[in-house]
Order: sequence, then structure tokens, then C-alpha cells
Amino acid sequence: MSVSEEARKVLREIGLTSYETQAYLALVGSGVMAASQLSERSNVPYSKIYETLTSLQRKGWIETKEGRPTQYYPKSPSEAFQATKLGLEETMRLWKQAVMKELQPLYERREFREKPDIWILRGESSVLAKLQEMLSEVKKELMVAAPAFAGVFLEAGAPMLSRLRSEGVEVRVMVAGNRNLEELGDVGEIKIRGGMFGGGIIVDGREALLLLGEEKPTLVIWSNHVGLVKFAKDYFQHLWETANSPLSSRHK
Repeated sequence: MSVSEEARKVLREIGLTSYETQAYLALVGSGVMAASQLSERSNVPYSKIYETLTSLQRKGWIETKEGRPTQYYPKSPSEAFQATKLGLEETMRLWKQAVMKELQPLYERREFREKPDIWILRGESSVLAKLQEMLSEVKKELMVAAPAFAGVFLEAGAPMLSRLRSEGVEVRVMVAGNRNLEELGDVGEIKIRGGMFGGGIIVDGREALLLLGEEKPTLVIWSNHVGLVKFAKDYFQHLWETANSPLSSRHK
């Protein structure tokens, strides 16, 4: 079975060993097989084949059919990836729980925690990761200003905005005039504002993620500096007061 090296690399990156990758691909290519036959087809040593198959089954990539001998068959890639995703999410949850429980209190007791930080973020993945982290920590108030170029970030955060609003968080969202508001759903109070040359989010008046630019974000800054966050909040409030509600904008 001819499979690109890129596909093999992805399977290894998401957690399959080299032997597991070979065995799974052999099953996908040839169908149901017994362990001895699979060992020959996949070039996995017979001394390692049962260990490999047990691990693949535990990870959710294959199933067994009882008999003499036991037969093995692959789950569909979409089903296997979903099982892997759920497993990774649970692992991440446990990691975060352990780290937050023990390390966060130690960090917050250190003197440097009181010093404000200003970070420059580079790359869409870094911005999205910081955005998700900030949204997960909102308690009372969230301000969002989304210029035209920030559509991908707004769409990524929209489901969480809806959840936050349902939990009693005051969510205010200001979007560019060319935005299709129906795509956002019930994310909070929305206003339309033209002439935004930047945007971002402000969480509980204590930290801000600022996206600066015109056609694309040329500079992305995160900060919990009191003065910078206050300036961002005051500027957002000024823009908000002069923005249009979606209903009134339709009549202009």
C-alpha cells in the first residue's frame, strides 16, 4: 500500500509508534488479518506484533474479531482520529489540573508575578492559543473589537463567547461593517463600527490582547500592564459609544 511519508509522519506525531503505523497501514490496505499474517504484511517482527496490536486497540485504532485465531481489523481513520483527539483532550485536562493545583499558587506568591508583562505574539497558532487561554479565564466582562482582518480569530472564539454569555458574563462585541452577523450567533451585545485599524479583546479589565494593522495583523500584543489595559478599555468604550447597533445600521 502506497502512503506518503507525510501521512506516516503525521501518524507518528499524534502518538503511533513506527510499528503501530506499519501495522495500521497494512490493515487499512489489506483488511482483516490474523496476527501472524499481519506480521508478514507489515514487517513488524512476530515477537512485537501482539504488543503492537494491543497498543493499537487501546489507542482506539483497531478492533478484534474473536475466533481461532483472533482476527484484527482497522477502525476508519476518522473514527480513530476522534478517539485520539478525545484522549489528548483528557490528557491535557489532567496535565493542566496537576500544574495549576501545585505550580500556579507558587508562581503567584513570587514577587515577579506583580510585575506587568508585555508579550509580542507571532504566528496564527500562538495568537489562537492565547485567545483560548484568555477566554477560559473570563469571570465578569469581555470586550471584543474585531476588524475585518480578525475574522478567523472571531470565528474561533464565537462558540466560547456564546457559552460565556449563557454563564452571565457581560460580552460586548464590536465588528467591522462588512461582517455577516448571522454567522456569529448569540455571542453577546453586538455593534458595528467602521474605520477600525486594529482590535483585540479585554478580559475583566485586567489583560488585553491587541491586534494592530489594517489589512492583516502586523503586530499582536498581549499585556496585563495596568496602564496599557486601561487605555485599551477606555478606547474600546469610546468606539463602542459611537458605533451603530445592527438594527440601526440597516437603515443608514
